[in-house]
This record gives sequence, C-alpha cells and structure tokens, in this order.
Amino acid sequence: MHLPSPALTTLRRRQLLGWLPLLAWPLAQAQPATSSLPTLEGKTADGQALGLGALRGRVVLVLYWSTGCAVCRDKMHEMRANLAGWQHQPFTLLGVNMDQRREDVVGYETLLRQTVPAPQRLRSVWAADPGFTDSLGPPTHLPSGALIDKAGRLVERYSGRIPPEAWDRIAELL
Repeated sequence: MHLPSPALTTLRRRQLLGWLPLLAWPLAQAQPATSSLPTLEGKTADGQALGLGALRGRVVLVLYWSTGCAVCRDKMHEMRANLAGWQHQPFTLLGVNMDQRREDVVGYETLLRQTVPAPQRLRSVWAADPGFTDSLGPPTHLPSGALIDKAGRLVERYSGRIPPEAWDRIAELL
C-alpha cells in the first residue's frame, strides 16, 4: 500500500482550499437578496406603543435585557451615558425587557423615573406582552443587541455584553 508523502498531502490541501471560495461563489450568488426590514413592536410599561417602524431615520441599538440579569444591570450605566451623550443625534437605545412578570417591569420603570434623569432613560418594551412582535428573533444571551441603521436595516448583532466597537459603529452610522 502506498501512502502519499506529507508534502504532497499539504499541497493537495492547499489546492483544495484555494478552490473552495470559487466553488462557494455560485451558492452565495444564488441566495435571494432579502429586502424585508426587521420589525419590532411592543408597548412600554406605561402602555405606549413603540417600535422600529416609528424610528426610521434614526440609528437604533436594540438592547435585550432583564432586571434579573446582573450583567445587564451592570452595563446600564454605560448605556445611559452613551444615550445622554447622543441625545441631540438621531440615535435611539430601544430596550426589550425580557422579564417574565409585568410587576418587575413596572417596578423597575417606576424606580427609573424617580432616580434617573430623563435624557438617560432608555425606553423599553416588554417582550412578554401579548402584542409584542419581533422578527429579529429571541436572544440567546442577555444582554444582547441588534444595531439598526437609519434605513431600518439590521447592521450587526451582539451576543453578551455590547462591545466597545459597537459604539464606534454607531458613531459611523450617525
């Protein structure tokens, strides 16, 4: 039995790897371009309708979070600071509260109104509300995020903490 030399095997691997992009190109071209924009609609704790459709023309960072998530609560100071810093820019930080109990959402929102200045409060919708819709899909981790450009298109997704680079990307989109 004849086994190929290691050098020949490496050469064949390199040749195959060189051809892979060319083989995959027709498959990538065959994918239909999606023109549908993401949708996200819900109600705030005080019952106001809020969604992506009304925010077209603004850069939107959708933040999936929960009052029971320690990382989410820890990062809220950073979120609020950026929100306040861009209050005169076309930017919205839209929270999607993933709490299961409405009492938790309402209690948190009440506390915010008493302790956090208005320019630093992100508006949140409650994901467990019967009228909530979200074509972005449920997050796999909390916190998570989705960046939407001014045209309403999904630009990037973030799983876990929102990375510092996300804020640079938001600044570019503004």
